[in-house]
Formats: sequence, C-alpha cells, structure tokens
Amino acid sequence: MNPIKKINVTQGVFWIEIPEAEVYILCGCPADSVKHLMKRGLIVSVEQDGISWETGPNAILLSDVLLQNGEFSNMAEFPVLQMLYRQGMLLPGHPNNRGLKPVLIGLKEQVEAQLEYIYRGNYGLTSESELVQAGASAEQAREMMAMKLKFAFGEIRKSEEFLDSRVIRSDPVEIRNGVFIRRLQMNVFEIKYGDASVTVDLNLSPYSTYPSPYPLNFHNITREYFAVLHVGEGDGWDINRPSMSSILMFHGKIYLIDAGPNTTNNLTALGIGINEIEGLFHTHSHDDHFAGLTTLLRADRRIKYYATRLVRDSVAKKLAALLSFDERNFSHYFDVADLQFDTWNPIDGMEVKPVFSPHPVETNLFIFRSLYENGYRTYAHYADIVSLDVLEKMVGNGDPGSGISRNFYNRTRKNYLVPADLKKLDIGGGMIHGTAKDFKEDPSEKIILAHTALPLTEGQKEIGSGAPFGTIDRLIHSHRDYLWQFAYKYLKSYFPGIPDHQLQILLNNPVVEFNPASIIVKDNETYGEIYLVLTGMVEIIKDEKMQGLLYGGSLIGEISGITGRTSEETFRSANFVKALKIPTCLYNEFIHRNHLAHEIERLQNIRETLEKSWLFGEGISHAVKNKLARAVRSRKYKADTVLENTKLGSVHLLIGGGGERFNADGVFDSIGAGDFFGEDSAVFGATPLFGIRFLEPTSAFEISGNILGDIPIVRWKLYEIYRKHRRQIMVRSNFSITVPDLGI
Repeated sequence: MNPIKKINVTQGVFWIEIPEAEVYILCGCPADSVKHLMKRGLIVSVEQDGISWETGPNAILLSDVLLQNGEFSNMAEFPVLQMLYRQGMLLPGHPNNRGLKPVLIGLKEQVEAQLEYIYRGNYGLTSESELVQAGASAEQAREMMAMKLKFAFGEIRKSEEFLDSRVIRSDPVEIRNGVFIRRLQMNVFEIKYGDASVTVDLNLSPYSTYPSPYPLNFHNITREYFAVLHVGEGDGWDINRPSMSSILMFHGKIYLIDAGPNTTNNLTALGIGINEIEGLFHTHSHDDHFAGLTTLLRADRRIKYYATRLVRDSVAKKLAALLSFDERNFSHYFDVADLQFDTWNPIDGMEVKPVFSPHPVETNLFIFRSLYENGYRTYAHYADIVSLDVLEKMVGNGDPGSGISRNFYNRTRKNYLVPADLKKLDIGGGMIHGTAKDFKEDPSEKIILAHTALPLTEGQKEIGSGAPFGTIDRLIHSHRDYLWQFAYKYLKSYFPGIPDHQLQILLNNPVVEFNPASIIVKDNETYGEIYLVLTGMVEIIKDEKMQGLLYGGSLIGEISGITGRTSEETFRSANFVKALKIPTCLYNEFIHRNHLAHEIERLQNIRETLEKSWLFGEGISHAVKNKLARAVRSRKYKADTVLENTKLGSVHLLIGGGGERFNADGVFDSIGAGDFFGEDSAVFGATPLFGIRFLEPTSAFEISGNILGDIPIVRWKLYEIYRKHRRQIMVRSNFSITVPDLGI
C-alpha cells in the first residue's frame, strides 16, 4: 500500500499525508487555504484528556512563484497560526506540543519573505522608533510598545524561533523522518518516502484563479446616498462566510472597509467592478483584512487608500516583506491619503474619524458621518478590538514598560461606547478580539455583531443583530439614480472636449440590465446597439477561452457598430450588469457630427490590437485604452536584429513576426504576437534579464514605461512576469547564479 496520500484540495492547493513519518504537508498556501482544508475534512477537532484541538498540516510547501494570475500564491500567516495555536504546537503544556516546529519549504527567498511577512503580521511595527516615524509621539510609542509586549507575552520574537525551514533547489532535501522533496522544474516537485513518490504541480493555468471556499449568491445592488452594504461578518476561520468587512456607499460611490480574502469573489457576487471602487478604508494588516489588496491592484487607476499613518506604515511593511520590495513603492499602486486620529477628516462631503484600537498590530477603527436633517447620521466600524477584561489586565503599575495607563484604558472604553446610528463590532473573543457583553449598555441605535465563526448565543442576540451577505442598512435614503452620473463621467472621459449638449445625445437612452451569465454580444454576429457598461463585470470569451474582464466605463460592440463587421468575441455578464444602450445609428451620427470618425477609427484599431494581448486584455476602461493608444509608437525590426543588454525606456508589444529571448545560458524562450519585452528596464529601472533576437521581420507597439507604470493592473502584471522570468532563470541554472530582485 502506498504510504503517501495525495489529495487535490482545490485549484493550486494539494494535501500530502504520510502518517508513518508524521508528515502532513499543505502544498500551496493562497489566502483561505486553511478554510479549504476544513471544508475537505483535512482539519478536524480531536480531544484528549478533556483538551480539544485541531488536526492539520505540520509543513507548508511554498510556491516558487509568489504571484500567479495577479494573486498571492504564498500567504502562510493563517496556516501557521492554525498550527501554532489551534493545533497547540506552541502552547505550553499542550498535548500536541511535542517540541516540533512547523516547517516552511521552498525557495530561499520565498522562505525568507514568508518569515518576515509572518513577523510583521504578528507584531506590525516592532520598535518605538518605527512607531515615532509613523507619527506617534515618544510617550504614545512607549505605551503602544508596552501594550504590544502584553499581547506578545512579554517578548517580540523573530519567526525563526517558532518555525523551521527547508530550502530546496534541485537536489533532494529531507523534510523530516525520511521524507524527501526535490524540485523537478519551476513549481513542480517530487515528494518521496522510501520507494514511494508523488508529484505536485503548483502552477495555475492561464486565467484561472484560486477559488473561494464558500459560494455566494448574486445580488443586484442599488447605489445609495449614504448606506452600509454588509459583505462579511465571519473571521479568518469561518468556512461559510467572508471575513468581517463592509462597503460604504456615499453619493453613489463605492468605498471598501478592509479587503479580506476573496475580495474579487465578493465583488462579483455584488455586481461591483473593480474600477468602480473609489477608495479603501483600512483598519489593519492581518490577512483576513489585508489579503484582498491584490484585487485593488487590478484597477486601471490608483484607488484611494485611507488610513492613519500608523496603520499605513504597518501595512506597507508587511506588503513589502511579502513581495520583497521597497515599502515606499506602496504609492505606485494606491493614491495614499493619511487620516488624522480623533479628528473628523473631510472626504468629498463625508467625514471620517479614525480611533486607535488596542490590537497586536496597529489598528484604527472608523466612525463615518454625513449631514442630514436634525444633525448627522453615523456608522461606526469596529474591527478589530479587544475585550475590556483583557485590556484591564494590561494596566500597569505606573512604572515604564509595566503596561498601559489607566487613562489609556478609560479612553478606549469611552471610544467603544460612542453612540452611532449603526455600529458593527468584532466579538471574536479570546486574547485579541472583542466581546459583545462590553456593549450591553451601548446607546447606539443598531449594533451588528461580527468577526466570529460561531452562531450567536441567545445572550449575544439580545445585544446585537446579524447581517447576512448583501444586506443593506440605509442611513440616508437616496432620491436620485446615480447611474446617469456614472454614464456622464464615462462619456466625458471617453470624449474629452466634446460639449455637454452633444453628450446628451448619447445620454438620452435607456439603461438596461443583464442578469448574471447572460450573453450581451455574441461572436460572429452584428448588433444594432452599443453598450456602455455602468456597473458590474463582463467576460470576454474568444475561441472558447476566457480572455479577460471589462468593468464600468467600457464600450461593448463599438467596433462592430462602427465598421459593420461581426463581433470577434462573445461578451457575457459575470454578474448583474447595468449598461447604457445606445443605438448604433445614433452613435455613428454623433461621431460624424463631432468629426471624430478618423480619430476613433485610428484609436480603435490600436485598441483592438492591445485588447488581444494578456497585458492589456482586461480591467482597463476605454478612456485609459485611448490614452495608451495615443501614446503608441509603431516600430519595425529586420530579421536577425539583436537587442543585447539594451536598457529600454519603453515596453515593446509584438504585433507581428517573432524572435527569441536569450541570456548567457542560451535561448530562454520564443516570442511572438502578444508577447512583450523591455519591462525590466522601462518600468522598474533594472538591468535587462534578456537580450532579444528577431528571427523574422517584426512589428511592435512601443509604449513609454512611465505611462504603463502609472496603470496599477499593468504594472502589477509586468511585475508578476518579471519575477516569474527571474525564478525561471535561477531554476534553470540550478541556482548557480543570483539574479538581483527589484522593488515594484
């Protein structure tokens, strides 16, 4: 009988079980991998001598590639927490604490990155000097460090103190008890025990993603004046619900409050496209509030990032550790807006007050308000907090470093009980989360209890309400339809300089709604309408393959409508989609009257080519595509032309012909239409990884690296490819060379 059991847990995640050797390996650890193990019954509760704990992995195999299809492949924070605490491997006197440490297995740089990311996930900022640099006063920094040490049982510990690691190259490496692992090729591994072996492939196929552990129904959401859309009341262990988060709608705009795992899946269920998101209000850096940042990096503009400087520095350091990049590059992806503690910060007519929350990492709570009749309407979002009983035990005797002050405790208690029209709070309990009983006398009009995987008790139900996914609390009702505002904004950006009275010709058309999974435009057919997507997400399908996604601001059917050609793709709604339906004849008359035909035809031909490529094929609105199209320069290369170690200021997208990439080891791979080169130097300022040799006459689009670097989704894809190529070079050379990494 084969002593090795291999289970495909989900896309890109495997379970390897070797009971004889007491080795249980989680292979691949994207966000929520622990929940997938729970759902598959690979983590279960056991009991011994009246003590209950969980089973689970004792080793984690990391992906060679940190990013796959835009998502993090390695997020070991929660799997490690599950091993240390829920399995009891770190708890003194626990039956399952037998002196063994969990093991991280992988490339040296991936192991080191995970160790630092877990360290930052445990503690956030780790010294008084870091806290002061993030805006705290010297006195505040001392008290915050005293609080951190209470949470950390008196000591800030490096991850290496409670985690083992195994760095693998191509030669077999022993994991433990005669179990060996070796790399066969990039992200493909052989695990061997005795004469038995299995192969594990952690590569994702093109356009595939890590699935969510829970299904969500589609919701048809109306954009509101001032309302809270509930999108998560669970915690990092809840296998049936998203982690605690909310969406705040103000003047029809969409603001996220935290970005936990499966943010893309959550938004899809709600009919919200990434480019609709105005900003993110961020409470703290734990993975169940942090893992969805990659979703926001897939917008075609920098989404606004709202937090206090204290939280922003903590988040940036953790993201920098995970990606091995300079934390100052955080602003390449987000439009950073630092908020002041205990002050009403104005944001486009709304006001928000961040309040400090005691937690192992830097955390701010948020109170939002908007002016209404007879004063303000308010929403308080309290994730994460700590119970007052736990906080009471942290009060020191007045000596430096002995604990927090009584004033700190009193101020926190007062902040907890600030009245609001709606308050959502963390009742996760334990050492680092809140409890409902602290809010029994809270004068707030309505309280939502969240951040727990457990059903509410009868006592908790007396204190607060639940909020199923997709439900809405309207604080100020809307008396207008914001879809027309979206339509005007998109048309104005698409047709800059055209008078408003001319845009009204297009605006005076119906808004139509498509149910999820509906075909909007079918390939090889012509249509009499053009659709301007206002909300939702649209799939592009060609040759029976998913090619990408379109969001608000995208036009569907324009090329077919103008030229009379049949559509080359099928456009299908991924969720509830609302679109402005414009008759083709009216659209063409509008173009003729405003003398736009020549320019639109020129831009559309370039856009059409861009859209066929992986780099530009999804998530980019027509306005941004037009900006790219205007910046394109055409280049032609003769056969046998060689660009060797040439630092380019532009990225080249091949549109015809082809050639090969090469380095000192020889030919790396071939390139053809849709491939690109030059991103290493043009966008990131690095020395090129490859030379380029054209094997036939080749044409290309050349686009400035400065322009591409300002489009988050494009920059993110370029960085993913750079890191992938870098790993491939190292693996092929059996790590005989070191390729310098770079910051994004």
